Amino acid sequence: MSTEHINHNANRTMVFMGLLATLGSLLFGYDTGVINGALPYMSRPDQLNLTPVLEGLVGSAICIGAAIGSFIAGRLSDLYGRKTTLSYLSILFFLASLGCTLSLNAEMMITCRFFLGIAVGGSSVIVPGYLAEIATSKYRGRMVGLMDFVVVSGQLLAYIVNAIIAITLGHDPNVWRYILAVTLCPAILLFLGMLIAKESPRWLVTKGRVHEALSVLKCTHETEAKAIAELNNIQDLLNEQNTTKEFSFKDFTEPWMRRILFIGIALAITQQITGVNSIMFYGSQILTHSGFSTDAALVGNVGNGIISVVGSLIGLYIVGKIGRRTMLTIGLCGVFTANILIGTVSTIMEGSPLLPYFILSLTVIFLGFQQSCVSPATWLMISEIFPTKMRSTAMGITIFCLWIFNFLVTLVFPILLGIVGISNTFFIFAGLCICSLIFVRTTMPETKHLSIEDIERKFRNEYK
Repeated sequence: MSTEHINHNANRTMVFMGLLATLGSLLFGYDTGVINGALPYMSRPDQLNLTPVLEGLVGSAICIGAAIGSFIAGRLSDLYGRKTTLSYLSILFFLASLGCTLSLNAEMMITCRFFLGIAVGGSSVIVPGYLAEIATSKYRGRMVGLMDFVVVSGQLLAYIVNAIIAITLGHDPNVWRYILAVTLCPAILLFLGMLIAKESPRWLVTKGRVHEALSVLKCTHETEAKAIAELNNIQDLLNEQNTTKEFSFKDFTEPWMRRILFIGIALAITQQITGVNSIMFYGSQILTHSGFSTDAALVGNVGNGIISVVGSLIGLYIVGKIGRRTMLTIGLCGVFTANILIGTVSTIMEGSPLLPYFILSLTVIFLGFQQSCVSPATWLMISEIFPTKMRSTAMGITIFCLWIFNFLVTLVFPILLGIVGISNTFFIFAGLCICSLIFVRTTMPETKHLSIEDIERKFRNEYK
């Protein structure tokens, strides 16, 4: 009879390590949502006196920074480790947030928002990759889905904090500084969390630190035998690749690697062209454009934040039950339907006092499908399809594209709204959803039930 010790706390240790890392995702969500509440106050003549153009630059600077940060941090993470890079990002989060809080003019605010974007982009690469690497195959889907839940929770927290501070301190001309100062707290917590977090075992193996990797695997696996088996699987794959040399960008010239990179970039674009950030960033404008008062639109926007959190919780549950392709198919069909209905209702009911209520209901349906199916499946696939030795670098390239399309959607949406109207704008998003569905059904592979190493073998064998 076996006398091997069973680690009953393995799953709890794995989740705890994941929660420490997702403090970066909390900052990701909060920093992308907080500007909605601070912008009206900082725009006043007695504060930063922002013109509409400067407002747009303050809002979008974080997207440009995030695109650059995702590429840079991905490479740094492969060189120096996931934990180390997140530690440095926590310092950048703190300094950039402090700079935003103390900004004396628009130029300083835009610059600090840009550097804040670098930290946001870096965390958007490293956190999902780290979660995928510390998780066992059984729980990988839910662990990576945890990131999406924390991101939308951060956005909802930003909406709520914005409302509370604005209501209680709205008379203070510096209220926007108090709103932005809240972001300093999770930045400090992320730094402290990284002091006790463990490094990714897969990254440790690529650097020859096998004993350290085994120590981490023993913490996250129920038995030592399972930890050793996982370690052997990682080492076997690296031996198959003959990866004694460091990764270089020449590796992307291999046909199977080009194929994976194409799929990753297509997934990143798919997540953005549904139009999700048109609702997350401009939800209040959509509702006021439909007929709500400003106050009612702000309340409705909190509702969008709540359904995003509920949807991501649903996604955490179903990601372990159904395949990635099925999740994306269901989500894209739901988002397509919501886009079509928003466009149709806006045309048929134009001028009706009931229109804003229908639009609010449809944006809630949209976000329900997006956050429960599309977003978690996208982040999961991006985090698991790339080879270990180049995972963060490849994710950096992929998420660079994600942020560029995020920026384009954020930039173009209000322009489309003014030129072609709300109906045609959402019809355009519906057409893009059809393109995404075709890609998912014809090109995207299924990776459920496969270990990270088996996924790599699958790609290498199929796309030689």
